[in-house]
Amino acid sequence: MRIGKIAPALAMALVVATTAACGGGSGDGSAAGGPKELTYWASNQGTSLDNDKAILQPELDKFEKASGIKVKVEVVPWTDLLNRILAATTSGQGPDVLNIGNTWSASLQATGAFVPFDDAALEKVGGKARFLGPSLAATGAQGQPPVGVPLYGQAYGLYYNKKLFADAGITSPPATWEELIADGKKLTDPAKGQWGMSLQAGQVTENSHHAAILGAQQGATFFGKDGKPQLASDQAVAAVQQHIDLMQKDKIVNPSNAEYADTAKSLKDLADGKAAMFMNQASEGSFKNIGADLSNIGVAPIPLPATPPPGGRKVTSFVAGINLSVFQNTKNKDAALDFVKFMLSAPEQAILNNAYGSLPTVQDAYSDPKFQTSDVKVFQNVLANTAEPMPQVPQESQFETLIGTAMKAMFADVAAGKPVDAAKIKSQLTQADQQIAAGN
Repeated sequence: MRIGKIAPALAMALVVATTAACGGGSGDGSAAGGPKELTYWASNQGTSLDNDKAILQPELDKFEKASGIKVKVEVVPWTDLLNRILAATTSGQGPDVLNIGNTWSASLQATGAFVPFDDAALEKVGGKARFLGPSLAATGAQGQPPVGVPLYGQAYGLYYNKKLFADAGITSPPATWEELIADGKKLTDPAKGQWGMSLQAGQVTENSHHAAILGAQQGATFFGKDGKPQLASDQAVAAVQQHIDLMQKDKIVNPSNAEYADTAKSLKDLADGKAAMFMNQASEGSFKNIGADLSNIGVAPIPLPATPPPGGRKVTSFVAGINLSVFQNTKNKDAALDFVKFMLSAPEQAILNNAYGSLPTVQDAYSDPKFQTSDVKVFQNVLANTAEPMPQVPQESQFETLIGTAMKAMFADVAAGKPVDAAKIKSQLTQADQQIAAGN
């Protein structure tokens, strides 16, 4: 499962979407005096749409029993969700409450179609202090009220195969990037079909995520304070080179990974001992789905450079996750906020995030024993302390698409034996800056 992805062709649609007829909800859903009714669009977080319905319906029934408010849920696939949201902002035919990927926050905020969660609205759902700070920061542009509130949290970590590490005499996961490279070389044996690391080098969004994480470590800022793109900075070039060199210079990644676009392939390589490390979002549920021996899979934060470059930030993940938003012209604003409050309650956060293998976004849910495991604590610490939101600008979708696509082509070049140097990276990122600036 990937959360927070955006359809490339709709990048500009987000900017020009209007609010003249934004998402009208379901009215009171009944005759006068009857129970209120809400429509809820849920993103596909589970293994299937039916799996999501099976997880969500008991909780919605619980809410109806306590409040008298019926919630009609529709689980929307990720391939359709953004299209549906944009159509709702212009047609007026939308839900009362919906999930949005948090990397869309600033783009959708620009439409004005959603209830702003100012201090008063945040108090209705428990107050700002309940939330993990980075998760709350990924809810819209800085200095503006959030476009929603965090519902499910995610963060990146470094998964590793414990047996391969032990066989190589490596007693702990790498703590620095330099150690990651050194360990990767020890763990790479192409003759045995074993590599130090697996990458989803053929997946656009994964490439952009790693560019953001390593870019922060290098001190890159992809958009200036004036909102202008600066993807081609020296720091951004260094970050992209660092990632490409895992295959090109360090040679700890199988060149065939240039075609890897499916997370399951990298997870299986790690579980089967074909790769020793894999940088990915919290994936316990996905490992279970492929029958992996979880006792042999460890996790640690993505390493930082031993000597941070000037301006480098202590970032080991971007803030991944799902936000919960309310359409501005819902006829049931109070009921919608009551539902949001219910979904953010500590008991519901524990139930839902445990079911999906994601992380609670509120502090008080972590007292539940389900979130006291060592692996969860790694991700919790990352999300709370070393995670940074993706650029909170309307052009974020273009950033992901352009930089991720460029990196995908670079990996393909490396796999074909064509060198990728800093000059080539600079040229590609300069073109991306020009395309964003031109609005293409």
